[in-house]
Amino acid sequence: MFGIDNTVLIAFGLTLFAGLSTGVGSALAFFTKRTNTKALSLALGFSAGVMIYVSFVEMLPMGFDKAESAFGYVGAWYVVGAFFLGIGIVALIDKLIPSFENPHEVHKVEDMEQEDDEHNHRELMRLGVLTAIALAIHNFPEGLVTFISALDNVNVGISIAIAVAIHNIPEGIAVSVPIYYATKSKKKAFWYSFLSGLAEPLGAFLGCLFFCSILNDGAYGIIFAAVAGVMIFVSLDELLPAARRYGEHHLAIYGLIAGMAIMAVSLLII
Repeated sequence: MFGIDNTVLIAFGLTLFAGLSTGVGSALAFFTKRTNTKALSLALGFSAGVMIYVSFVEMLPMGFDKAESAFGYVGAWYVVGAFFLGIGIVALIDKLIPSFENPHEVHKVEDMEQEDDEHNHRELMRLGVLTAIALAIHNFPEGLVTFISALDNVNVGISIAIAVAIHNIPEGIAVSVPIYYATKSKKKAFWYSFLSGLAEPLGAFLGCLFFCSILNDGAYGIIFAAVAGVMIFVSLDELLPAARRYGEHHLAIYGLIAGMAIMAVSLLII
């Protein structure tokens, strides 16, 4: 069906790195006393800047070029449709996840220090497990995004993998905090968080299974447009609002600009 070459292995490795960074968030919840909200706000803004810049400057133009070379003028319409389809798919996934179980609701390390009598252990366990499931569902398309991007351009894939990894750190906290509270087991909390991140390499694997054998200019063009749509929605609906909730508005914007600037320079010199 397709040969496993170095590019495929690198793309899969980058997706694995991005997904398993949920474990970093879980570890932070156990080994730090307080959340460094300013650093987290900057990092989330930075992640959004990378994704937005790559989407509009790299992914969409490449999508138009490849689709138009394969389909002619009508290829531009396919790209526009795929862009908004990508947005719609992620928006639907986000809509189907109740807000109290959504991994993008803000959780801090300090939440670990609340008193036992404030929580019902059974409800907390349910919340933690459902958050882990919600995170896994949400991470699936992100894994596909990272994988497909790295297949075409490893340097762009590295940038996206780093951005997704930063974005996954607070999600790891969101999973581990309620499970730790319910079980008093750091090990269980860590593994639930860690395993929820495996949805990203699973998305990469299935993406390779279904797309690697049919990748041509037309397919790349449509996939790049859908990937750009996914990243724009994630940036505007999740990363930037979370960055503002964790810290100050200006810190989120400074991180956003820094992410765009570093991405711009890296694309020029690579």
